[in-house]
Amino acid sequence: MPLQTGLIGFGLGGATFHAPLIAALPAYELAFIVTANADRREQAQRSYPRATVLRTVEDLWRHAGDLDLVIVASPNRAHVPQALAALERGLAVVVDKPLAATAQDARMLIAQAQRRQRPLTVFHNRRWDGDFLTVRKLIAAGALGDVWRFESRFERWRPAPRAGWREAGEPKDAGGLLFDLGSHLIDQALVLFGPVRRVHGELKRRRPGVLVDDDAFVALEHENGLVSHLWMSSVAAQGGPRFRVLGSRAAFVKYGMDVQEDELRGGMRPTDERWGEDPEENWGTLGAGSDVERVPSERGAYQEFYAQLAAALTSNASLPVDPADAVRTLSIIDTIRTML
Repeated sequence: MPLQTGLIGFGLGGATFHAPLIAALPAYELAFIVTANADRREQAQRSYPRATVLRTVEDLWRHAGDLDLVIVASPNRAHVPQALAALERGLAVVVDKPLAATAQDARMLIAQAQRRQRPLTVFHNRRWDGDFLTVRKLIAAGALGDVWRFESRFERWRPAPRAGWREAGEPKDAGGLLFDLGSHLIDQALVLFGPVRRVHGELKRRRPGVLVDDDAFVALEHENGLVSHLWMSSVAAQGGPRFRVLGSRAAFVKYGMDVQEDELRGGMRPTDERWGEDPEENWGTLGAGSDVERVPSERGAYQEFYAQLAAALTSNASLPVDPADAVRTLSIIDTIRTML
């Protein structure tokens, strides 16, 4: 029987990422969708006619006995209380990143999941970006030699601020780019190169009237001596390379973003034949000096998060993301925010 799933939130995360990925996998049944917004309720019902669309989380808890899994894709300030409520009702939980606004709150949430012996994981979907999978493959194969420096960017040109909680200044909102894009960039660096011993961060508010960082830089010195430099910006009029990885034998340079978010927005699904394929003109280059070659990008695979989760919930396989990894990311974010 498919895993009966409730989705809390039908904004960017819920509507663009979680609902389509869940609906594409036969291991799941998207049974309930919760959104307080009337227009989004109409959109959810139209897009997923077999789901029951509810207005409040309290309405969802009345159906807790019919559920196996709850996905928390609500604004960041609701992540911890809603995840706790789901755990208290004996449900497995996926929380969109960031898991919490602080590492302390994240540890508390993990402790509750362990006490109740319920699975808890975090939607770090960018581990399945095609370009990141390509970098990971090249490093594992030794194509770069000893890696010395890892540069990674999420840069956009959005000179006019957008309304919404992501631009809110209250600490519980966990707004700003360090929480939003930085959570992904830091997580990817930790996956590739492990723990860090030194952290440096720069958070700036470039656009008039913004309450949170919209331009940020993070430097991580890993315990193995390698350095990660991570940029995130809403005000980059021209973007740098998505990845620039320097090693003792070669470098890898890649421009352009992973295609999966745009594909999801455009209606493509993981069942489509060309899902996750990076156009050849966006492939990265590997080599040294003028001796370089194009490297085909690995295919992106966001659906793997939920495929691995289904295996974990039904056959004792590992969770797709250990929530302790999210604590390490949040600890770095905590450190940066206390520096400033």
